[in-house]
Amino acid sequence: MKFLPHELYHIYNRGNNSQPIFFERENYLFFLRKIKQELTPFCDVLAYCLMPNHYHLLVRVKNLNELTGSELSVVISRKLGTLQSSYTRAINKSFKRHGSLFQQKVKAKHILKYGHICFHYIHQNPLKARLCSNLQDWEFSSFPDYLGLRNGSLPNKVLALDILDVPPSSEILLKESIQSIEEGWKDSFY
Repeated sequence: MKFLPHELYHIYNRGNNSQPIFFERENYLFFLRKIKQELTPFCDVLAYCLMPNHYHLLVRVKNLNELTGSELSVVISRKLGTLQSSYTRAINKSFKRHGSLFQQKVKAKHILKYGHICFHYIHQNPLKARLCSNLQDWEFSSFPDYLGLRNGSLPNKVLALDILDVPPSSEILLKESIQSIEEGWKDSFY
């Protein structure tokens, strides 16, 4: 995977055979801590959503002057691998299981335009999967942070508001997100 400074990427993966990767609340929280530990030194997380059998991240790669573009790509790729492998080891130990938890390698799509659509797409996952009846009710998403219902430290809300044209008003954001669901925005942001 190639990662470029100041560029947006939609990072995602799912469980083998679409099987669950999160089994209890602490698993979600542990994975979020691992994201913060492994990725935030190199990327700003703009949006995230953890689902029972997959996850989504919208990140912007930081410009680290001490790393060349190719070095940065290698480091971020390794950190994504560490994120998944360390999480898998913890789950396997905790649940006395073995083997791979995730489907092959993590995927990363370069977002060339329409970052705000990717932002909404990521947050809509639990509603589309009928895991909640309101976007703001899914605990394992950055959406409640953007509505001011929680003050999480993982999403860089200031940066997201600046570069994604995300409305700063929670009422407008909620309305825009619901409208995007009703209009059936597709994955046309790649």
